[in-house]
Amino acid sequence: MTGTKPTTRVTELSTAWLREHMHEALIIYGLAMGYDSSVVAGRYGYAIQHTDRPGFRAVGAFAETDNDDQLVGFGYGYLVEPGQWWHDQVRAALDRRTAKRWLPGAFEVCELHVHPDHQSQGLGRRLLHALVDGLPYPAALLSTPDADTKAFRLYHADGFVDLARGYHFPGDARPFAILGATLPLRLHGAGTGAGSSRPR
Repeated sequence: MTGTKPTTRVTELSTAWLREHMHEALIIYGLAMGYDSSVVAGRYGYAIQHTDRPGFRAVGAFAETDNDDQLVGFGYGYLVEPGQWWHDQVRAALDRRTAKRWLPGAFEVCELHVHPDHQSQGLGRRLLHALVDGLPYPAALLSTPDADTKAFRLYHADGFVDLARGYHFPGDARPFAILGATLPLRLHGAGTGAGSSRPR
């Protein structure tokens, strides 16, 4: 029917597929996070390295059209381990008790982004739940801009709690919140879709 929006599907991505399409995914990352092209270009090598980390898992959202399926959102994560940049930043930001409770054996939601043209359609929530569904880990952790955003509201609605607020990661002037949730996530119904998770 003319004028109708394409349907979207969310599916798990193979590591090989994401590696092949990482440039495409990082364009979405840049648009969702408001980063310029130089920042996006600098992320490619790091993102490829992430795919080799223990417990790596990725999901994608595709808009189904007559001619092709277009990637419009993606997420990935892996096991948090000492020596990883984000782990060590977060360890320094948390008090000792909180770090001891949340960091060991946790799954880091490293990236979760939806193209701005496809936000507010529930895709962020679908991606998040697909990413962590069935994981054998006690908790999921992430960081997100510390502001009243769609992403922030989604995470709180689906069980994430504040572990630290107003934290500044090196290289990003914005404050970030560090959030954690016990797994499995609760399903809070179909609400607003997330835009972005964290600096990478």
